[in-house]
Amino acid sequence: MRSDGSIAPRTKTAVLAAQEAGSVFVMVTARPPRWLHDLADLVGAHGVAIVANGAILYDVVQRKAIRTALIDPVIALEVAQAIRTEIPEVEFAIERSNRYGQEPNYLNRWPAPADTLIAGLEVLLSEPAAKLLVRHPSWHSDDLLAKIQPLVGERVAASHSGGHSLVEISASGVSKAAMLADFAAELGIVAAETIAFGDSLNDLPMLAWAGTSYGVANAHTEVLAMVDVICPSNDEDGVATVLEELF
Repeated sequence: MRSDGSIAPRTKTAVLAAQEAGSVFVMVTARPPRWLHDLADLVGAHGVAIVANGAILYDVVQRKAIRTALIDPVIALEVAQAIRTEIPEVEFAIERSNRYGQEPNYLNRWPAPADTLIAGLEVLLSEPAAKLLVRHPSWHSDDLLAKIQPLVGERVAASHSGGHSLVEISASGVSKAAMLADFAAELGIVAAETIAFGDSLNDLPMLAWAGTSYGVANAHTEVLAMVDVICPSNDEDGVATVLEELF
């Protein structure tokens, strides 16, 4: 996606051409399921995407979760309370498989859904969640993540996807890489036969797993340091550029 949230016609054409040539294209994203509905025509015959940082294997066409790996409510509440004790100014939100929720003062960067659950932590975390979102009013996401990681330990997986002052928490062991590897194995595809594109810290495990890893030119410095190839930025249609060369 470009920075304005659009999909360039060039990118759509390149993705469809890659699929017509016999490849399997999978969107693997931190975004929640509802953000994928307008992209249903890109998912191909398999019809699925990996969303919420790998917590949900999602049927985009049928609009239903196929498989989930959610945070246990007890663990989520313990983690949230530990974070708030050390960083009192943070606010929390959650993504479930089928609903978004937030604390009353949580700052949204995008319009909240009409059915948003607005409640305190105990209510938000009364059911398993795909993601626990932690927003700070001013810190950079890198700094917030550095502060949060020692607080949560191995109880959950914490990362960020480049959002403003935001850290995203998943169940322990959940990542884009883990769900993608499982999905690929079901199709008989091994890592060496894959390529992956990424731009932020939550992409690092997936990029390490893939046979060939690509980082867009405006990616996080840690991404650029580890990928096999740096391609043009998202606003320069970097994914399309690579797919056009390959297919």
